[in-house]
Amino acid sequence: MTLWRGDKPLILASQSRARQELLRNAAIAFEALPAAIDERAVERESGLTAPDEVAACLAREKALFVSRQHSGRYVVGADQTLALGTRRFSKPANRAGAAEHLRALAGQTHALHSAVAVARDGRALFENVATARMTMRPLSETAIDAYLDQAGDAAFGSVGAYQLEGLGIHLFQRIEGDHFTILGLPLLPLLEFLRRERLLEF
Repeated sequence: MTLWRGDKPLILASQSRARQELLRNAAIAFEALPAAIDERAVERESGLTAPDEVAACLAREKALFVSRQHSGRYVVGADQTLALGTRRFSKPANRAGAAEHLRALAGQTHALHSAVAVARDGRALFENVATARMTMRPLSETAIDAYLDQAGDAAFGSVGAYQLEGLGIHLFQRIEGDHFTILGLPLLPLLEFLRRERLLEF
């Protein structure tokens, strides 16, 4: 079953399994073609520092990059940044980095900024940024070690060292924001745009 009405499937410029699952569950025909861009170089060249603006810029550049290679196709780009006050977090490189992230975030409220952009033929058509506020419970060193033992390499695959749809849920005491924002794709604004473009069945 698909609700997609486009001549060819939507392109998702991301290899994120969570984002792919969100589109699949929404019955949208798509193919995943990750954008081969240097995200840190794009960020430096943009001169942007605000986490939400950085997320929007990266989502847009991913969508534009892939759309230039696939004429006539609608391409979705997405990105997510995590900030604790003025400090930005990236994916940890290893267990020590993941533990350091968790120590910094424990007992604090951080912001997840999730951006989505749509491009076609090298032209940006739509973008949106949504924010979720995440309060992590206080964590002892024992709790951090136990979590990392259980999470394994998955802790290195997400900014902040957690995946809320998995074991990461045990790290939190309060969450403000919608599920889709937390998983890295503001799905409701995206669906609204696709409906305006008459690309969905209803």
